[in-house]
Amino acid sequence: MDGNGRWAKKNSMKRVLGHRKGAEAVRDAVKTCRKLGIRYLTLYAFSVENWLRPKEEVKALTALLKNYLEEELNEMMDNDIRLTAIGNIDALAGGVKTILCEAIDKTSRNKGMCLNLALSYGGRDEIVDGVKKIVKDIAGGTIKENNISKDMFSKYLYFPEMPDPDLLIRTSGEYRLSNFLIWQLAYTELYFTDVLWPDFSKEHLLAAIADYQSRERRFGMTSEQLSKD
Repeated sequence: MDGNGRWAKKNSMKRVLGHRKGAEAVRDAVKTCRKLGIRYLTLYAFSVENWLRPKEEVKALTALLKNYLEEELNEMMDNDIRLTAIGNIDALAGGVKTILCEAIDKTSRNKGMCLNLALSYGGRDEIVDGVKKIVKDIAGGTIKENNISKDMFSKYLYFPEMPDPDLLIRTSGEYRLSNFLIWQLAYTELYFTDVLWPDFSKEHLLAAIADYQSRERRFGMTSEQLSKD
C-alpha cells in the first residue's frame, strides 16, 4: 500500500495525513474483498525497514494501527472476518501489541475471510527465521535433513496455513517486491499501478482483479497441457 507520503505532498499536507487517508482506502479494500468472497487478503502495513523512518512518522503509523484495530473490530466481527498478523510483532509498542493480540483472539473463530496484516515484517527475515527453526528441529531430532522439502519448509514460515497469493497489487508506480512474501510470491501474478494508495478505490481494485482473471496461469506448463486438464 504505497504512496501515502507522496499523496500528502501532492496535496500540500503532512505525511501523517496521507497515512490517515490511506487507512480509509484500507477499509474500502477490505469491505470489497469480503463482498467478493476473497478468502485471504494480506496488507503490507509496516515493513521491518520502516522502523528506519523518522520517529515522529513511526509513532503516527503505530497510532493509526491502534485506532484502526479499535474502530474496525466490531466491523470484523459483524462480517465474519478473522484477523491475523505476520512479522516481528514483539517489536510493536506495548499498547499496540496488546490491542492487536486481543483483536486476533476475538476474531479467531471467524471464517468468512482472513485479513492478514504484515507488521514489522520482512520476507528475508521470515525465511531466515524458518531456517533457524528447521536447524533447531534437526538438532532436536524432530526431523531429518534428508526429509526437508519445499512443502516442509513452507510449514516453518510465519503463517503456514495461508495459501500462496494469487495476485499481488503494488500501488504508486513502484515496480519491486520490497521484501514482501519473497517465498510465497514465486508464482503469484503481479499487478502494478501508478495510482497512489490513498486514491486506490473499489474501482481500481476491481480493475486489478479483472486483469488477473484475463491471465493464463501455467505454473511452468504449456497452454496445451492446461487445456487437456
